[in-house]
Amino acid sequence: MRLLERARKEWFMVGIVVAIGAAKLEPSVGVNGGPLKPEITVSYIAVATIFFNSGLSLKTEELTSALVHLKLHLFIQIFTLAFFPATIWLFLQLLSVTSINEWLLKGLQTVGCMPPPVSSAVILTKAVGGNEAAAIFNSAFGSFLGIVVTPLLLLLFLGSSSSVPFTSIFSQLFMTVVVPLIIGQIVRRYIKDWLERKKPPFGVVSSSVLLMIIYTTFCDTFSNPHIDLDKFSLVLILFIRIPMLKIVFAGHEHLSLISVPLLIYHPAQILLGSVLVPTIKSWMVSRQKGVKLTRPTV
Repeated sequence: MRLLERARKEWFMVGIVVAIGAAKLEPSVGVNGGPLKPEITVSYIAVATIFFNSGLSLKTEELTSALVHLKLHLFIQIFTLAFFPATIWLFLQLLSVTSINEWLLKGLQTVGCMPPPVSSAVILTKAVGGNEAAAIFNSAFGSFLGIVVTPLLLLLFLGSSSSVPFTSIFSQLFMTVVVPLIIGQIVRRYIKDWLERKKPPFGVVSSSVLLMIIYTTFCDTFSNPHIDLDKFSLVLILFIRIPMLKIVFAGHEHLSLISVPLLIYHPAQILLGSVLVPTIKSWMVSRQKGVKLTRPTV
């Protein structure tokens, strides 16, 4: 009985295990072109659902107030698109003296130049009780910024350049992030009283969508064999954890090796982030309590 109660309480963690297990058993179901059609259901519908859900659950005042936190936004964007790529580059200079495959190192640098994740960042921030509005803004703004910055970073660190389809990437981000968020806010205006009275499980909806993303991500990973990869390089990449990659390196003979760090990083990021949710959430709660206790009473 206690085990069932524990499983019910930790349903998300149980869901992660089930999703990964199902992906391992039959990865063909969740790969691009498979029965689940993740190129549509995940890339468009799931991401749009996450931001519609956020637009529906967040008060308009919370979204507008998040826009004025300029120092926070500046710190996040500089850390993601400047400090982190530079740090990875310095770290890879040390790894270059080892026997790790040089194209895997280039793959690690490519991952380090990528913009912040759109959907998982918002869901995980919401799950731990963080500033969801700020996460939405920085995820969306960082993705739009990455359309321009990421190719420039890859040119700077790797000397790889290409023509990026700005219009198609921009339109996809706009339709899956901005439009659903705005629609959610509009719908909220008409059903605001009902939402505050019934309190729908927005967190459960977002977490369920994340489980779907985890499942399809691991299906993609398990179905992609590692080509020409020695064990030492794979172990190093695993310990480091580190549609634009294919654009920049389209037709490259070492694309499979460059892709390996990204294939490992994405599921590892989602999995580790999900595992850390209870710990960070308890830290957030204890800190909020501490702030309330230290506030002077009038």
